[in-house]
Amino acid sequence: MKFVCEKNALQREIAFAQEIISSKSAMSVVSNVYLEAREGSLLIRATDIKIGFETRMPVEVQEEGSLTVFCDKLTGILASIPEGTIEVDQKDAKVVIKPSFKKAQFSLKTIGSEQFPQLPDIDDDKYFSIPIADFKDMIGQTIFAVSDDETRYFMNGVYLERAQDGLVMVATDGRRLAYIKRGIVEGVPEFKGVIIPPKLLSVVLHRAGNEGQIDLAVSDKNLFVKFGQYRLSTVLIEGQFPNYQKVVPESQKYTVSVKRQDVIDALKRVSIFVEQKSRRTFFALSADKLVISSEETEIGTAREEILCAYEGPEAVIAMNYKYIEDPLRAISTEDISMRFTETSRAVTVAPDPESDYFHILMPMQVD
Repeated sequence: MKFVCEKNALQREIAFAQEIISSKSAMSVVSNVYLEAREGSLLIRATDIKIGFETRMPVEVQEEGSLTVFCDKLTGILASIPEGTIEVDQKDAKVVIKPSFKKAQFSLKTIGSEQFPQLPDIDDDKYFSIPIADFKDMIGQTIFAVSDDETRYFMNGVYLERAQDGLVMVATDGRRLAYIKRGIVEGVPEFKGVIIPPKLLSVVLHRAGNEGQIDLAVSDKNLFVKFGQYRLSTVLIEGQFPNYQKVVPESQKYTVSVKRQDVIDALKRVSIFVEQKSRRTFFALSADKLVISSEETEIGTAREEILCAYEGPEAVIAMNYKYIEDPLRAISTEDISMRFTETSRAVTVAPDPESDYFHILMPMQVD
């Protein structure tokens, strides 16, 4: 195999492939990236066994062929070379990489391409399209609430289902829940709800643009994603996702309206004194006033008062400051609402005015 291409173009695609690969062992074929030069293009594949990645880029093919090479070292080589044209030439069990403008060359050992795992695939007619901006919004409103408790593996991903009037995404770790429903139904087939590992969603969130469509396909065991020249797939998480609808309060008695940035700024200051294991933070409500404070310790305490709109009895709610900070950073409106009925029961954090998403937090004990 031998081809010539622009260094920057290859470096961009190899860096994406490296994000997918999890193993750092040079002896493992899944630490390698698959390269196949044929008919004027370079096919690039990577996998960590659960997630698959594929893309193509135009190159000048001088000799067709395929190989796999240790991706981490290839990434480092490309990062060290100035921009310009490079030559990639396979010689026996090695590949030689040479910039055309420098008297330098790198040699990397290869593993035969036949040892690279077969990536799952699905027929093109199984895909459906939705606006990419909507899909990224849905990911951004939910992904931070995924559980990292591996004993509760069915909560280690984001749940996606086709509802009657749109697509729904939900994530929960048992102490908080993030929900969004986007009114996308045209062209979306019925499918059984699936649990998507967050790694693939994180890749889409950070790598996909904001314009155009993204294509999705769901099978019994995999989710497939296409955007731009990229194809991704992931093994779905097996298990029964919790009945999230039971957690959503039908109505709540009291509502607090407050500036979102005021709460974020106050939390940043108060969290300096919050005990980092429990992260317990107190939210004291009285007429038109919200006081956010930390527990008093031998070191000290922090307290900040901000204005709010609230009509109800004086109340103190204890919450993990991280659990309220995460949704506040995801919400896009200037104002937010916090709804509750009792200080020991679910608190709903939502944009104000209301939208198609909300977040539910379970309070901690005040004493």
